[in-house]
Amino acid sequence: MSSTSVAALVDTNVLVYRYDARFPTKQRVARDLLRHGIDRDEIRVPHQAILEFVAAVTRPIGRSAPLLTLPEALREAEEMLSQFEVLYPNESLLRTAVRGTATYQLPWFDAHLWAYAEHYGLSPLYSEDFQHDRLYGSVRALNPFVR
Repeated sequence: MSSTSVAALVDTNVLVYRYDARFPTKQRVARDLLRHGIDRDEIRVPHQAILEFVAAVTRPIGRSAPLLTLPEALREAEEMLSQFEVLYPNESLLRTAVRGTATYQLPWFDAHLWAYAEHYGLSPLYSEDFQHDRLYGSVRALNPFVR
């Protein structure tokens, strides 16, 4: 991690938009955010986001094909494991997630994501699933797609 900045955590939606041409502005923002984060080693990814990424991009979109085939999605997941520092849960993190659900009334998966950021001291948390620019504990949630 860079000595002049704190790393940020990214949610699954940022990883998915990188491949979703239906939303070209969000796709560009996601690509730029991730590219910049890789170049500066400032992005962390919870293992949960990689699992959710594979599920999301391989699910058919209405009657259309999924964003990626399963082999493509798995290849991208492997790339993420080498491009980003991937974070894994422990008991303390899970307890923090439980508190996040109770304190902030967050849905379980969002509370779990926030708990990664809180536990590992990461801020901001880039996601479109939280209130933009709100402070949750020591973590500021930012929606990178808000302009």
